[in-house]
Amino acid sequence: MNAPTELHKQKTILCSGIICVFNIILFSRIGYGGSPCDTSPTKLKINIILSHSDDRVTVGIHCVLTDAYNFNKRGVQKMSRILVVDDEARIRQIIRKYAEFEGFEVEEAVDGMQAIEICRKEDFDLIIMDVMMPELDGFSACREIRKFKKTPIIMLSARGEEYDKIHGFELGSDDYVVKPFSPKELMMRVNAVIKRSQGAQNEENAKKDVFTYEGLSVDFSARIVTIDGKRIEMTPKEYELFFYMVKNKGLALTREKLISEVWGYDFFGDERTLDTHIKLLRKSLGEYSRCIVTLRGVGYRFETI
Repeated sequence: MNAPTELHKQKTILCSGIICVFNIILFSRIGYGGSPCDTSPTKLKINIILSHSDDRVTVGIHCVLTDAYNFNKRGVQKMSRILVVDDEARIRQIIRKYAEFEGFEVEEAVDGMQAIEICRKEDFDLIIMDVMMPELDGFSACREIRKFKKTPIIMLSARGEEYDKIHGFELGSDDYVVKPFSPKELMMRVNAVIKRSQGAQNEENAKKDVFTYEGLSVDFSARIVTIDGKRIEMTPKEYELFFYMVKNKGLALTREKLISEVWGYDFFGDERTLDTHIKLLRKSLGEYSRCIVTLRGVGYRFETI
């Protein structure tokens, strides 16, 4: 690789029959022909397994080259977060190992009560919930979490009767996996549920005429702009200018075009009025002021790359 790589994670796990597992993830920004580029980093996952059986030591190496995690504009990694809820440490350890190998960040809870407390304080992309647990069972925890969160939930249970599955779905779970389960299949279900959930959220935002980018949210119908959940106050003309630029995301907008569309053809001011509003708009947007790009000699463009 021509570009420098970054060692992201190295973890050793001890378990029965396996001496150790090294899970190494390397990142590199490589373009076509091996040249560095500004596209999303490439993720190389190397899984090295040393196992023993009948006085023999076996070395297994598994390499997977995939797209890296999502990165924001500043290169900060944004991993999907999973909460694993199970009273059996062995089950939590297995799920954690496979989930981290897939690139997920994992949090654990030992029962339903602890899961509820964690969910009140933190946000997750998905919850894997065991049904039979002390303190509070998974069904009850699912019912309680559904009162304040829409986080997708996959139920785990040794009870595979149709009644139990139907009961889980009625409480709001998104999938139901019967123990014993295949960790690989579980990860496929996890990815499928998260993808489906994100797609539904995008459709809901589209119906509501809402634009979102990282922590920035623009509700065109309600004329509300929020950053990390906090409403941003703007003047009416700032709203109009910002909404027009967002709706024309990625397009080069000349000063003349912006003035005619936002102020009208009968505007008798000069271009400095537009520049002043752009300056105020950038101040209101804080860290997201980077999205408004100046095109020298032309005008401005709103972009989220």
